[in-house]
Amino acid sequence: MADLFSKDDPVPEPSTAHRPLADRLRPQHLSEVIGQQQVLGPDAPLGVMLASGSLSSIVFWGPPGVGKTTIARLLADETDLHFVQISAIFSGVPELRKVFEAAKLRRGNGQGTLLFVDEIHRFNKAQQDSFLPHMEDGTILLVGATTENPSFELNAAVLSRSQVMVLTRLSPEDLDQLAQRAEQELGKTLPLTEAARRALFDMADGDGRTLLNLIEQVAAWKVSEPLDPEQLGKRLMRRAAKYDKSGDEHYNLISALHKSVRGSDPDAALYWFNRMLEGGEDPRYLARRLLRMAIEDIQLADPQAHTIALHAWESYERLGSPEGELALAQAVVYLALAPKSNAVYTAFKASREAARKTGSEPPPKHILNAPTKLMSEQGYGAGYAYDHDAEDAFSGQNYFPDTLPRTQFYKPVERGFERDLSKRVAYFEKLRSERKNSGKT
Repeated sequence: MADLFSKDDPVPEPSTAHRPLADRLRPQHLSEVIGQQQVLGPDAPLGVMLASGSLSSIVFWGPPGVGKTTIARLLADETDLHFVQISAIFSGVPELRKVFEAAKLRRGNGQGTLLFVDEIHRFNKAQQDSFLPHMEDGTILLVGATTENPSFELNAAVLSRSQVMVLTRLSPEDLDQLAQRAEQELGKTLPLTEAARRALFDMADGDGRTLLNLIEQVAAWKVSEPLDPEQLGKRLMRRAAKYDKSGDEHYNLISALHKSVRGSDPDAALYWFNRMLEGGEDPRYLARRLLRMAIEDIQLADPQAHTIALHAWESYERLGSPEGELALAQAVVYLALAPKSNAVYTAFKASREAARKTGSEPPPKHILNAPTKLMSEQGYGAGYAYDHDAEDAFSGQNYFPDTLPRTQFYKPVERGFERDLSKRVAYFEKLRSERKNSGKT
């Protein structure tokens, strides 16, 4: 059954019915919304739309509890549109048809419809496509809400007809302002020390709805003295960190970990590593990614980094959690502090591109084997210089195809072990030049 709500529908409620604090403090005007000035400010997208009297379809992208539903309701009020809310979790094609038919009737009577679709990313492609004709002919103004990246979850056609607006977690200052409103509504001050009050905001983790639910619990306690953070922690459970192992947060946090390691910041790297562990990430996934960092960002600047990452992974497999996680943490610190290089990666890409372009060129004949008489007659192996017999065990012969000029793909950096490799590259280049000038190649 569709979760349908209209701002005009009467909602009978006994006078003694309990109303959650979050519902009692729901803003009645957009000016009362706390935070989100990057969207609601006079020069921000929504502010400009409302001032011009021209509202387009919108997709709100942001974490839970930051005002997506509230702003959508207030937009309907501001624009005199009929507000209808559905949830993609509970709605299917039959419910959507009913919504569209009702909107058409309403439009025929001169009333527009703002259709708010919560969790819009949960609709499949066909369901999302069903919105398009009604958006285009003005039957509905679509306002979608999603916690997932719209670029990945929404059809290009829907996105092209909508403006994506990013809502952010509430700041500690926003949460404090919300707490003050709650205290005014409740007629009492929260029985918390200033430090405990800040701890309460940390527990809410930027979610206004969670904060109000926590405040409602705290306000009901009967205590003689304000509680400190430790006492508060014993009475309340910290809100679970927002983390979806298959969603945006997974990719955001692994990106933060990888870039912290690449940026040689062990402290930030450990922070993101532990954020992922606390969110329930599989340590084996982290072990695999650490190995990738060693191969991608450190390479031959510190060959030991590869070994460290492998050994950490192996140690975790033998020890399991939580002991094995310490081995992974040691790898995080080592990789972050290791000298960085992507010289092999760059050389690999450049040489592969050259191989792709010249894939039919044969090797020079002097480095081909000649197991048959015919091949010997064709010049296979003729003139090959056995490097171990040459001076310095280096002949300086050409090993590229005859038609391909010699190219330096690998250019080691002047960091870590690659500083030594750079000296070796220069040494062999010097010998090669000497052999060429002496006519020995």
